[in-house]
Amino acid sequence: MLKGKNVLLAISAGIAAYKTAQLCRELIRKGANVKVLMTPDSVHFITPLTLSTLSKNPVFIEYFNEKTGEWSNHVKLAKWADFFLLAPATSNTIAKMATAQADNLLLATYLSMEDQGRVYFAPAMDLDMFQHPANQENLKKLQAFGNKMIPAESGELASGLVGEGRMAEVENIINFIDPVDNKWKGKKVLITAGPTYEPIDPVRFIGNHSSGKMGSALAQALISRGADVTLICGPVNIELPKVNQLISVRTAKEMFEAVKMTYTSADCLIFSAAVADYSPSTVAKEKIKKKSDEMSIELKPTTDILKYVGENKSKGQFLVGFALETENGITNAKKKLKAKNLDFIVLNMLGDEKTAFGHDTNRITILSSDNQEKTFELKSKTAVAEDIVNTIADQWKS
Repeated sequence: MLKGKNVLLAISAGIAAYKTAQLCRELIRKGANVKVLMTPDSVHFITPLTLSTLSKNPVFIEYFNEKTGEWSNHVKLAKWADFFLLAPATSNTIAKMATAQADNLLLATYLSMEDQGRVYFAPAMDLDMFQHPANQENLKKLQAFGNKMIPAESGELASGLVGEGRMAEVENIINFIDPVDNKWKGKKVLITAGPTYEPIDPVRFIGNHSSGKMGSALAQALISRGADVTLICGPVNIELPKVNQLISVRTAKEMFEAVKMTYTSADCLIFSAAVADYSPSTVAKEKIKKKSDEMSIELKPTTDILKYVGENKSKGQFLVGFALETENGITNAKKKLKAKNLDFIVLNMLGDEKTAFGHDTNRITILSSDNQEKTFELKSKTAVAEDIVNTIADQWKS
């Protein structure tokens, strides 16, 4: 889609502008011709020299270039462009686009784009700004014009807050505009994420440290490819992406019931949740008081959700499981792959301080039912999600 196309890479004044150097390179690597438009204040975040060097074209900032004496014609720029990509898209610039203000060259060029369906924008701002009703209304306005919003992602923001508002990662922006393939367009994908909490009494529960970050990243990666995503999620403290259907659960039993209701209509099933293997046999109605130095709790096994789906999946459904191991990872993952009738399994090894529960990075090995095995280097969970989704696309014969 990008090969041979003319892309106006528009940059407004947000801290995420530092990512645009890589974005420019990736657009060119995809075969696009790139010209860069910048708001006057965005030069405080990344230099025009960097972007002109990467794009091999002059950077356009002002209507009139006093050094060269040349006039930058916004109409001509808009007619040149096959795509207009605004990244980062700040609240200020979004508001001006929504109200047809043209107080700089970037905005005038945007307003001159004849096909508003060729305009893409990647919001980037702090959590409170992103959630403000006025900003949300402006986002809706731009999409009503036909502009395509590249979903903001959740994570740590410049202010130190954690939540939705981060500009999408470069690879997700590229994949949104130019998907790796059309395999995911309109496909229904079921993802489970997060932990389950098994109650002991009204106060206490048995649980684990799963944050839901991996499942959330997978959902975001698939949304950007056009998939119809249902996310069944246990109790987490992160902002979740805007999926087609979100089902919040707490216990393993609730997750099993939600999976039973939804899995038959899914084309692809990705089970990344850390589901409890056991739950208390009885749940006290009142808080259990301390009566002695020891207390025993009788446990019963929970339903093996992955095994149930593996035994009952339809022909053509692609099933992915996850394994978290502390030792003999490959051996144990291969056993689980076969026992649960999976198409492939994603192995995480607990022990590395930068991987698994709670961290923003992970290192995985993917083992498939046809005996393929591939280990990936330590990456952000966003990038790990891309690796998993791309591997599914390579192996799934749908």
